[in-house]
Amino acid sequence: MIDSLLSRFASLVWGPWLVALLFGTHLFLTWRTGFIQRHLGAALRLSVAKDPGAPGDISQFGALMTALAATIGTGNIYGVAGAVMLGGPGAVFWMWLTGVFGIATKYSEALLAVKYRVTNSRGEMSGGPMFVLERALNARWAGILFAAFTALAAFGIGNMAQSNAIVEMVVVKKAVLGISHNDASVRLWLGLGMAGLTAAVILGGIRSIARFCGFLVPFMAVFYVAGCLVILVSSADRLPATLALILSSALNGHAALGGFVGAGIAEAMRYGIARGLFSNESGLGSAPIAAAAARTSDPVRQALVSGTGTFWDTVVVCAMTGLVIVSSGDWTTPDLNKAKLCDLAFNHIGVFGDVILVGGLLTFVFSTILGWGYYGEKAVEYLFGVASVFPYRLLWIVAVFIGAIWKSDAVWNFCDIMNGLMALPNLAALLLLSGVIAAETRRYFSKPS
Repeated sequence: MIDSLLSRFASLVWGPWLVALLFGTHLFLTWRTGFIQRHLGAALRLSVAKDPGAPGDISQFGALMTALAATIGTGNIYGVAGAVMLGGPGAVFWMWLTGVFGIATKYSEALLAVKYRVTNSRGEMSGGPMFVLERALNARWAGILFAAFTALAAFGIGNMAQSNAIVEMVVVKKAVLGISHNDASVRLWLGLGMAGLTAAVILGGIRSIARFCGFLVPFMAVFYVAGCLVILVSSADRLPATLALILSSALNGHAALGGFVGAGIAEAMRYGIARGLFSNESGLGSAPIAAAAARTSDPVRQALVSGTGTFWDTVVVCAMTGLVIVSSGDWTTPDLNKAKLCDLAFNHIGVFGDVILVGGLLTFVFSTILGWGYYGEKAVEYLFGVASVFPYRLLWIVAVFIGAIWKSDAVWNFCDIMNGLMALPNLAALLLLSGVIAAETRRYFSKPS
């Protein structure tokens, strides 16, 4: 009953109107920023540079890694698989395109977050759409709404969906991993283990999270992308046909085939763009919360760095997953769920595929839990003050365990609902303040080099 209600509400929230608003904002901000994507090379160089003497809590690189930790998660694997299952191969194209144009939105969010950030009572930086809405638009009520949606969304997209995903994969791979315990025992012990690891890092706050993510995120991304490349190279003869299939399905839809029930252009767009947001979070307003903590002397400087997060997350990592899944042909197999589809697609090269999939999920899941833990606590801090942060961290740790034993469909539908509601006030702020974004961008790039 609950699953059915959540599914209906998710479909209502993620109707054509929100898809159009989200993608339209990406296109509009691309135009308003003068196609900021053309500065990607400079942004990539800035992401590993330092800004000595600038105010902030963590380095620009640390802020980017914290944001990437939150965005590179199950959406990059299971989210892509779910998009292909529901929207066909064409969903991969729309997901990728969302990433390309979403760079402008991620850039814009971060610019505003740094420009309107504040210093809290502990001397730490606090920022994000809630402060933008309050300080730039004098709409504290909208800031409260955004913070409330963020605190709730965090438990879905950043917590329970993540721990649930890794448990589902381990249950599927029990025989391969040599696990003899029943499913309930696996869920129990994995949930306890993940909760314990989360507590070891998250209780130390943003500096502890940034240090850990600065080590984990580059390693896990390189490991996963390299593994996907090995799979694609091993089936290189199918790659041209795979690319052609993705493009034709995106523009023409895809008829029923095998276990695939068929999907039109609207379904490909809806699921591709929705899962693109779930993956890279451009337009959601979450990543700017981490950007606001960065040591930077100029809002545009950190905004450029933040924009690279969408490039790595969707344009690179999601694209790799999509190519692996579509080229495998397993998406046409009847009676599959997301976990089984990923298992089949990566298993074409034997045990190495298992290592890539399980290793990728383990690291993606844990990093996302850490990054979103920070987003959630800053939202709660905005609502209830700094005294609420520690109790929230404890509740966060408990939720990791709960997610391990909760049914997957309910978790993912809950995520879709909270994502959509969270995006609305953030997108409104971006559109209303697009003039500020454009002016700041012109100012920065007109300075003598």
